[in-house]
Amino acid sequence: MNDRQPTDDRSPPRAFRTMLVIAAFAALTVATPARAQDVGLDIGATPAPVTLEDLDGNPVDLGQWLGTKPVVFEFWATWCPLCEALEPRLEAVKRQHGDDIEVVFIAVAVNQNQRRIKRHLEQHPLPGPVLWDTQGLATRAFQAPTTSYIVILDATGKVVYTGVGEDQEIGQAVAAMLR
Repeated sequence: MNDRQPTDDRSPPRAFRTMLVIAAFAALTVATPARAQDVGLDIGATPAPVTLEDLDGNPVDLGQWLGTKPVVFEFWATWCPLCEALEPRLEAVKRQHGDDIEVVFIAVAVNQNQRRIKRHLEQHPLPGPVLWDTQGLATRAFQAPTTSYIVILDATGKVVYTGVGEDQEIGQAVAAMLR
């Protein structure tokens, strides 16, 4: 007995149609840039203010930026190619908005140290302060899943955007927040 269903020679085989659907879904997923709420803190949340260190070991309270003016935080590393790809976008945001916004880099303490970061910054300066998260306090407070994680806070200290990867539309997110 043959359990196979008759097929119409003009339509593609079922396995091929299934593969097309999967490929289309994958393409849409990959092609879509990271958007708010993809990862990390919820929109509207206020991250806990934690104290990190500057690259000379001096304490720096992240609370100094919460609720004063908009701020963009990036969880960053010298060895992160996605972070490097984001640098022009962060430089453009700082250049376009100047003192109306702060850009802060939080250096994760994975495979790097303060001396290595300082050497890196001599050749590749960033458009904002670089803080050292040696104990992972900011990583936990901001629920950072990886490097290249961006968190944008409005002037009240509330999260308005989170995302990861090199295809983030940081400029658009900042412009929307400032409207």
